[in-house]
Amino acid sequence: MELLVDLFTKQWLFLLISCAAAYLISSINTSIIVTSLVLHKDIRNEGSGNAGFTNVLRSVGKGPAIITFIGDFLKGVISVLIPYFLTFGWDGIELQQERQMLMYLAGLFAVVGHMFPLYYHFKGGKGVVTTASVMLMTDWRVLVIALVIFGVFFVLTKTISKCSLVCAGTYPFVGSCLRLLDSSADFPTLAPIANTSPVLIGFIFAVTFIIALMIIIKHKDNIRRILDGTEKKITPKRKEAKA
Repeated sequence: MELLVDLFTKQWLFLLISCAAAYLISSINTSIIVTSLVLHKDIRNEGSGNAGFTNVLRSVGKGPAIITFIGDFLKGVISVLIPYFLTFGWDGIELQQERQMLMYLAGLFAVVGHMFPLYYHFKGGKGVVTTASVMLMTDWRVLVIALVIFGVFFVLTKTISKCSLVCAGTYPFVGSCLRLLDSSADFPTLAPIANTSPVLIGFIFAVTFIIALMIIIKHKDNIRRILDGTEKKITPKRKEAKA
């Protein structure tokens, strides 16, 4: 527990800067900006009402959706890089683990900023793309596994919300299990840092569990439609037959 005590007492300034910067940066919603420029409308009043990649794809088009994806992805990248560079040069096992904790917390606040943006009355997206970038920046192995899971379920269901929910549900377990393997030195060359402690593993599980829970709650309408059998699928548009 000493790691947690040091994090909130000795590193409180780094903690405050990392979390505040991540939240403020991620409160910039790409989908709202892009849709307002293209359609002169608020994406939250279009389609499913979600200010995210999938709704932009369905309601606006592929181009704006790609821009939205890039913007949402960069939120997690930039947010996690902030504590990474702030603590650059931290040496020693404990400091390295505290650095990892700061990066995970920044990732959490990046997702919170996307979901509840300060600049848009706290009504944002569902955080899936931003979470993917947080996975990349904190432990790239988790993103690889998530992409495999997403791909398999998309082939089976053609439903993005189902894939997102499954990936979110497995996130805490995949992330913490990989770090548990790291602590046994089975995969030392793949570990983001060496000497992973039980406290860090528990911390990672707690933070990723919160992210996963927020994503699932944000998908409550999708879950309702899945249960009703009315959730939309992503399928190629059929070309109209020529007369």
